[in-house]
Amino acid sequence: MDQVRVGIVGAGIMGHAHADVLQGHPGAVVTAVTSRRRGPAEELAAHVGGARVHAGYQELVADDAVDLVIVATPDHLHADVVVAAAEAGRHVLVEKPFTTSAVDADRALAAVRKAGVKAMTVFNHRWVPSYAQAKDRIAAGDIGTPVLGYARKNDRIHVPTRMIPWAADTTVSWFLSSHDIDLVCWLFDDQVEEVYANAVRGRLAGLGFDTPDAIQAQARFRSGGVATFEACWIYPDTFPTMTDSFVEIVGSDGVIHLDRKVEQIEIATATAHEYPRNLLQRTVHGRPAGAVAEAVWHLVDCITDDTEPLVSLESSRHVTAVLEAIHRSIETGAPASVAESTVAHPPEAD
Repeated sequence: MDQVRVGIVGAGIMGHAHADVLQGHPGAVVTAVTSRRRGPAEELAAHVGGARVHAGYQELVADDAVDLVIVATPDHLHADVVVAAAEAGRHVLVEKPFTTSAVDADRALAAVRKAGVKAMTVFNHRWVPSYAQAKDRIAAGDIGTPVLGYARKNDRIHVPTRMIPWAADTTVSWFLSSHDIDLVCWLFDDQVEEVYANAVRGRLAGLGFDTPDAIQAQARFRSGGVATFEACWIYPDTFPTMTDSFVEIVGSDGVIHLDRKVEQIEIATATAHEYPRNLLQRTVHGRPAGAVAEAVWHLVDCITDDTEPLVSLESSRHVTAVLEAIHRSIETGAPASVAESTVAHPPEAD
């Protein structure tokens, strides 16, 4: 395949982000777009140079000018699009989280495996250089066996109140901790078997957004290690960076700290002091760069070269099951087991 033809489902922030990074890959072209509202889809189509606009995802996945479908819809709308794309014989790249229930994850995973197409969730943190370096050092045995993890990803209140219009349809764990759960499972080279979680409500509910302010969950891994996942999105908008992101991995013989609050640049002006973010998304000399671009380009290359993606769909299904268990624990007030997959292909820890 000389060029991968891409259809994008969703014309919001990530739909545009994927379109931009694809324009920086010589082996990819956006040929089709769709969205719940036609106006944004037409704007995105014009942005990429005149892609075809479809009335819905069913029409887009049936388009023979599409090889790869990118699912950039709100979290709770991923599963049906993944299934439809796979059944139409299209490769699939889906935004995180893979799905918002283990049942839907198994349904989507089964459709992908039956069709034999390439599929990957955009857990782009695996392409952040410091995280990839940490993975290599842990694999080399530099800190011994990972036994304790802590991952914090906290956002300004701007995110649930103004950035995403569907905050009430998700939670801060689905939106933020999904990245950290994938990352820590990858670094531990292990899977979670049980979680205990609590949520805090009040600030967002008072503003009319029916979603938790913060969630903290403790996870026990099969090997006996434990990790805490913290997510919050009520930081004041005066905080100098959009996201406060920190990961710690304690091993039997060492420790790794990964602090992304300051990403190599600090700027103070007459009106603000900020730490601009650049590791995930940036433009360097007019060309898209960063972990998001590298993750998207990776799947394009996997399709072209017929190789397997770094992020297996089985590992993404596990992240969904962990998140589902977190929310079940919040509801019951008790520890919750992580559901095993019902799909014949066994789950993997990459």
